[in-house]
Amino acid sequence: MSQKTIAIICGGGPAPGINSVIRSVTSEAARNGWRVLGIYEGFFHLAKGEKKYVELVYDNTSHIHLTGGCILQMSRFNPTKNEEDLKRVVDTLTELGVTHLLTIGGDDTAFSSAAVAAYSKKTGHFINVVHVPKTIDNDLPLPENVPTFGFETARAFGTTEIENLIEDARTTNNRWYLAIAMGRTAGHLALGIGRSAGAAVTIIPEEFPQYKITLQHLIDILVGAMIKRNMIGRNYGVAVIAEGVLEKIAPEDFIKLGKISRDEHGHIRYAELDFGEILKEAIVNEMKQLGIKLSIVDKEIGYELRCAAPIAYDIDYTTMLGYAAVQFLLKGGSGAMISVQGSRAIPMYFEELKNPTTGKTFVRKVNIDSVSYKIARSFMQRLEREDLDNPEIAKLYNMTPEDFKKRYLYMFE
Repeated sequence: MSQKTIAIICGGGPAPGINSVIRSVTSEAARNGWRVLGIYEGFFHLAKGEKKYVELVYDNTSHIHLTGGCILQMSRFNPTKNEEDLKRVVDTLTELGVTHLLTIGGDDTAFSSAAVAAYSKKTGHFINVVHVPKTIDNDLPLPENVPTFGFETARAFGTTEIENLIEDARTTNNRWYLAIAMGRTAGHLALGIGRSAGAAVTIIPEEFPQYKITLQHLIDILVGAMIKRNMIGRNYGVAVIAEGVLEKIAPEDFIKLGKISRDEHGHIRYAELDFGEILKEAIVNEMKQLGIKLSIVDKEIGYELRCAAPIAYDIDYTTMLGYAAVQFLLKGGSGAMISVQGSRAIPMYFEELKNPTTGKTFVRKVNIDSVSYKIARSFMQRLEREDLDNPEIAKLYNMTPEDFKKRYLYMFE
């Protein structure tokens, strides 16, 4: 029997713990006599027919679990956009003698992984595929309370960062920070950081059940939080805003956010928009009209979290995921995302995870009916429905109680 060869491909953006998965996979595969190849830069070189890889063994992987980043580097290249690219990926893997493929990534990489498996079947050289879910966004369709790896490390480091900003705002007074946290379609990271750090307010896309909101709606929430803080003598604070809120903003307001750039999978590159700057300018103008002086600093939170060295939780978690993924392949499995639920390794098959309408992997959103969200919301200082009947708050807005209620009632309907 010829030797089995497993290739490891890392797609999308970095997340703490990737190297720990690579180490675990290498250890378990080698222990069973398999050869392990680490493919550089995701699917990018494979799609060009280029064999850029490193043979992974104990000596070059034994301590990488303690480090951040990814020893194989990463790419968002999407091989499913072009059948020729997909063919070259499968052909190149075949030429390398690859019999099994393990991908580490988010929903887009999972989709690419499934496409490679399906195409390889058509060529007659079937490659068994398993996917290890990775994203600091925590938005892959795992069961509730089962995080994606990297999320807990990102939340821990993000919490420290927000705590420092809160202290800076308190020390300097009259200062607010608008922290725009990563999270393309879901608010898990923003909520996790904001809740743990005790941010004054956290805004996530899931709290808007309507399809679109106006930019003014977002500004009204932020100004309301600042007014309520001002009422208790605290003219400072930190607001955490999930970048996915951008996708909730009405198209006619989008032009105010500047030129839109997209990545290989068609997603908006939020970090390249002046989202914070636009919010800052609008809020300062409104607060000035109310006679409240403050300075606002906008800050992106995310890139500095992605390559942090993993905390102990994620090291342990990713070690289990890597081991479980190889065990799945050893038993002849293919076409699934591996998960650890409780004390068991559970494969979640691609077909079950696929949205039948879009063909893409389902996205896990924050459950705003959960106890966890309701507790987080209870600690926030923001305009609530009962505040509409408070004449003291109306006075701070320089409005009559009737006009105040009429103006802001839409936020709660």
